[in-house]
Amino acid sequence: MDFSWTPEQAQLRSAVAEMAEGELNEGLAERDKRGEFSREGWRRCAEMGIHGLPVPEEYGGASAGALTTVGVLERLGYGCKDNGLVFSINAHMWTLEIPLLAFGSEEQKRRFLPGLCSGALIGGNAMSEPDSGSDAYSLQTTAVLRGDRYVLNGNKVFVTNAPIADLLLVFANVDPERRPSGVTGFLLERDTPGLTLTRHVEKMGLKTSPMGELFLDDCEVPARMRLGKEGAGQNLFTHSMTWERSCILAGAVGTMERLLETCVAYAKGRRQFGQQIGKFQLVATKLVDMKARLETSRALLYKAAWLRDQGRSIFLEAAMAKLQISESWVQSAQDAVAIHGGYGYMCEYEVERELRDALGSRLYSGTSEIQRSIIAALMGL
Repeated sequence: MDFSWTPEQAQLRSAVAEMAEGELNEGLAERDKRGEFSREGWRRCAEMGIHGLPVPEEYGGASAGALTTVGVLERLGYGCKDNGLVFSINAHMWTLEIPLLAFGSEEQKRRFLPGLCSGALIGGNAMSEPDSGSDAYSLQTTAVLRGDRYVLNGNKVFVTNAPIADLLLVFANVDPERRPSGVTGFLLERDTPGLTLTRHVEKMGLKTSPMGELFLDDCEVPARMRLGKEGAGQNLFTHSMTWERSCILAGAVGTMERLLETCVAYAKGRRQFGQQIGKFQLVATKLVDMKARLETSRALLYKAAWLRDQGRSIFLEAAMAKLQISESWVQSAQDAVAIHGGYGYMCEYEVERELRDALGSRLYSGTSEIQRSIIAALMGL
C-alpha cells in the first residue's frame, strides 16, 4: 500500500486546507450558538469540487478515487473548525449521492447528480424512525403502489439536512410482512405533496448542521422516483452505509491533527510551577496518546479507502475505521479540554465545542456498539 500523494493530490489537499482555514471559520462561535447553517461555506466547498469528488465527471463530479476523496476531506477537517458544515457535506455525499450513483436510473442520475455536485441542491437521507434506530429495518413507514404512484405514510427522525434539503432518499416498506425484504428507497423532492419537513432540531453538538424530522401523510411519489427495485432497500442502505462508515470521519482525522497541534503549542507556552506544562509527564502522556490515536485513525481511514479503490470488500475495514476514529476523536477532544484546564472549559478557547461535536460520532452511522458487533461477527465470534 502506497499512501503517498501525487503532486496533483497534494496541491488539491493544500488548496482545500488553505481555503477552509481562510474562509470557513469566521463567525463560527456565533453561528454555533444560533444553530445556523453556513450556506456561503456550503457554496464555497462546492466551488472547490468537494461535493462531487467521488462522482464521475459525466454527472458533474470529479471522478476522484476513494483515497483521494478521504485525503481531501481530511484537509477540509483540518482547516475548517465548522464540524457541522463538514458533517452536512458528508451526509449529502454518502447517504444520497453514492446510493443515487449506484442504484439510480440514468434519468435519475442525469437529473439530480449535477445539482448535487455543484451544491445547487442539498441532499439528505431519511431512514431512522422513532422506534427503529439501530434496528433500522424494523421501520414502520409504508409505501403502497397505486397505479403509477406510491403512497407513503410514516414519520422519520434524526434527518440530517432535513430543514434545508432539496432532495431526500426516504426508505419505506412496500410489504411489512416481508420485513427487511420489503424495504425500498424513494427519491423525494422538497415540494412533494404530503411531505412535511419540520423545523431545525437543537442538538448537543454539530449545531451548525441542520437536523429535523419529516412526516409523510398520503405522500404520493411517482414510480419513476423509486431508487432501484422494490425490496432493494437493504442492499441500497448497506452499500451506502459502508461508504459512509469508511469516509464520514475523514474530516475528524484532520480535526484531531489540528487539535494536537493546538495542544502542543499550548503545552509549550503555558507555564506552571516554573516550567512548561508539557514537561510534566501526565500532560506529555496525553499528547503522546493524541498522536498515537491520530496516526492509527489515519492508517485505518487510508487503508479502507485504498482497498475500495482496489475493488475489494471493505465491510470489516469500514466498521473498524468508524469505530477507531470516533472513539479516538472523543478521547482526544477530552484530552484537549484537560490540557487546557479551566480555559478548555471556556467557550472562547473553542476547545469545548470540539468535544461536543465529537461525541455524536459515537452514535451516527451506526453506534460504536454496533460497529463492535459487526467486527466481532466478521471475526467469527
